[in-house]
Amino acid sequence: MTRALWDLARRARFAKSDRELGFLLVNDTLALAPFRQAALWLKDEGVWSLSGVVQVDANVPYVQWLDLVARHLHELNCPVGQTFTAADLPAELASQWGHWWPEHAIWLGSSVEGVSGAGIFLRDTFWTDEEKTEMQEWSEVWWHAFSALHRPKMVRLGRWRQIFSWLVHPQEGVVWWHQRRLQMAGALLAVLLWPVQLTVLSPGELVPAHPTVVRAPLDGVIDVFHVQPNQLIKTEQPLFSFDEIVIQSKLDVSLQALATAETDYRQTSQLALTDPKSKTQLGLLVGRIEERRAEIEYLQEQLTRARVLSPQAGVVLMDDPSEWIGKPVATGERILRIAALEDVEVEAWVSLADAISLSPGDAVTLYLSASPLSPVSAKLRYMSHEAVQRPDGSYAYRVRAVLDSKTSHRVGLKGTAKLQGEWVPLSYWVMRRPWATVRAYLGL
Repeated sequence: MTRALWDLARRARFAKSDRELGFLLVNDTLALAPFRQAALWLKDEGVWSLSGVVQVDANVPYVQWLDLVARHLHELNCPVGQTFTAADLPAELASQWGHWWPEHAIWLGSSVEGVSGAGIFLRDTFWTDEEKTEMQEWSEVWWHAFSALHRPKMVRLGRWRQIFSWLVHPQEGVVWWHQRRLQMAGALLAVLLWPVQLTVLSPGELVPAHPTVVRAPLDGVIDVFHVQPNQLIKTEQPLFSFDEIVIQSKLDVSLQALATAETDYRQTSQLALTDPKSKTQLGLLVGRIEERRAEIEYLQEQLTRARVLSPQAGVVLMDDPSEWIGKPVATGERILRIAALEDVEVEAWVSLADAISLSPGDAVTLYLSASPLSPVSAKLRYMSHEAVQRPDGSYAYRVRAVLDSKTSHRVGLKGTAKLQGEWVPLSYWVMRRPWATVRAYLGL
């Protein structure tokens, strides 16, 4: 073995990929023997590498002609190391030889089972016996290295047909229970009937299970917020306040009206001592005084309710408070929510196409986008019977699940919820969505 052949063999053993080996064959073989052109052809994939070319274009005329030549020589079972010229080809192929190739070529076919192809090298002079021997030895080393790294692409229909025929073809001299096709059918049946748990993925988030809704206690304008979103608060802590100017002005007017009514009552009661007609007005004045006092009590109560306090401890759930300041609100309008820290559950939205059969107690896992390595486990509490329209216009079923244990994740974090249903065969799991689509399209 010459030094050049030894070096090429070593580089072939240390090659990282089949593409690197292809480049090595059609370009670096020049160290063994001089040549003008070289090509690597594979039976199942056509022209695979060309000397001096980075990427082969299968649509160019040269590559198409080269593929026809290589297939013709392969059908003739051309031996490894065989030299050939245009005279060895049919007339329709030989007529283009001078346009593409020099005069002399050598065929280095594959000597490894499972990989069919050949390396073709061309030059203007004859190939000597010594060069043929070295090229043949290098070809055997290279094809062994190539077969270890190459994974053929089964892009041709014939290749698939060949593999299928090999699988189903009966084996002579083998008992029926050892037949390859029976074993493959049994393995396929076992895979199709293998039980798997039916699961669906849907958008989900952590939500408060039983939040306290704080509503506007009166008609008015919100003046100031004392809390911020996601703030931890205590019981009786101020949340927000209404503008008290209007209420205070009404209260001042009512107090003045009460004072006037009491003055009128005192004057009339003094006149009643000497004027019997004045006694008939005392009852009317007393009713007016009580009316003013009731109005004052109502306004004082309104003034007290203008400062809203928290009914419980927890975390504040709301949007930007600046959007509420100066905004007129009506009695009963929802302003914010308060959720207890431990009162958290999972909410998910299952689309119409993914609405599988789910029962209370089924496992639900929420993978949060902010913390994908710390999933939240829960048990299904209920799934709504009717689909609800979501803000994006789609319809989905609401799902609520109770957490298995406490979590340190805050309310409002979103992610992907995996809902686990009943056990079904693998074939049903694979074909459920495609079959539903076919039925909807064809009406079967």
